Amino acid sequence: MRGPRAHGLLFVLPYLPFLLVFGILPMFYALYLAVTTDGGGMAGLGNFTRTFRDYRFVPAFEHILLYTGVWLASLIVLVVGLALLLHGRASRVTSTFRFLFYIPGALAGASAVLVWLFMLDPSVSPGSLLLRASGAHLFVESIAPARLPFVFAMIAFWTGAGGWIVVLYGALNTIPQDLEEAARIDGAGPVTIALRLKLPLIRKWVAYMAILSVATGTQLFIEPQLVNEASLGLVPDTWSSNQLAYQLAFRYGDFNGAAAVSVDLIAIGLVAAVLIVKRTGLFRTED
Repeated sequence: MRGPRAHGLLFVLPYLPFLLVFGILPMFYALYLAVTTDGGGMAGLGNFTRTFRDYRFVPAFEHILLYTGVWLASLIVLVVGLALLLHGRASRVTSTFRFLFYIPGALAGASAVLVWLFMLDPSVSPGSLLLRASGAHLFVESIAPARLPFVFAMIAFWTGAGGWIVVLYGALNTIPQDLEEAARIDGAGPVTIALRLKLPLIRKWVAYMAILSVATGTQLFIEPQLVNEASLGLVPDTWSSNQLAYQLAFRYGDFNGAAAVSVDLIAIGLVAAVLIVKRTGLFRTED
């Protein structure tokens, strides 16, 4: 094998063992646990139906789907919009600005939650006026159950948006200048160029961002877990589906039920990925 395919294979080869050991094998092991009993016998769909009847199952998945939907919508609209805006002002925007966008992404998820616990407390937050204007006069009101999907989406956007802006900005830089010059000669303005020329050409990058965001969003765990501890149990420890799987496994010793919940999450991520790939033609080769 020669040419670009060989170079691509060499590029991904070091990652493949890690993908196998920490990704594919655990996935198949979870599937095995999900269809067996704790004694090793076949359970079929029994673990799935049993966990579905759990009173915590539906609320946990509703929370995750709402959170992921809000986060994904904000990424697609704001990140793509900011990347297009930065690229349209490339002559005035230096690498310093792109670095500033990326700084929040340097914080790990746990660190970002600790920062936002401070930001969401009206008594000490620099944005206390905004919090009080939204009806939150106490910390417990800032993390009220109805607000949590939006709070977690805000935290995730703050930590992840900057990195995606840099990625999409790099994708925009691959667009030949000749195309933009031709569009300007034809009378297209900045908005038309951004929406009719640039956006379709980075469609696959936007689809890639959406797939990874859905996969990450459905695995939400550390944020509600830390907020639960900081609020002394105000947030349920089964708020997210990942938390529910964790509690089933390590509090109740129900590893088969936890595996069933994990397989449900895998199925949601795979279905979402297939739909995005089909709708956007992510792997379609250009003629």
